[in-house]
Amino acid sequence: MPKRLLLTIILVAMSLSACVTAPVQEMSDARQAIAVAERPGSDASSSTQLIAAHEALARAEQSLHRFEFRDARKYAIEARQLALQAQQVSTR
Repeated sequence: MPKRLLLTIILVAMSLSACVTAPVQEMSDARQAIAVAERPGSDASSSTQLIAAHEALARAEQSLHRFEFRDARKYAIEARQLALQAQQVSTR
């Protein structure tokens, strides 16, 4: 195999693997959004959206522990969105 082709294959593989990294920021954002929704005096603390946010965050954490970073990112984003919805519902 020519060196140039081998180098190209290695670079493509490295760039593809670099796209899938641990969703550190997304996990942090989800946890913060849930914490805000759970503040004392918030009507969101028992909402179905907040319960669903906790469930999505748990799925994100499980995926993270299995190194399934795409799933972890997806669930973390879902958890954040659900927590934000819980906050919006509580302010209405």
